[in-house]
Amino acid sequence: MTLTPNRYITLRQLSEKLGGRSRSSIYRDLENSHIPNPIRVGSRLYWCEEEVDNFLKSLR
Repeated sequence: MTLTPNRYITLRQLSEKLGGRSRSSIYRDLENSHIPNPIRVGSRLYWCEEEVDNFLKSLR
């Protein structure tokens, strides 16, 4: 079994995946637990792309 490493995306990439949502809308969604939580690396936030994709699939 081969494991593929998780790919992490930035806020800009997340915005594109979510159809161009604004930064403030994404933070509001985070506060309301409407999107997966990010991880913090230094002062930057990153989202696991697989978690985001699974979340979007669950909305269908």
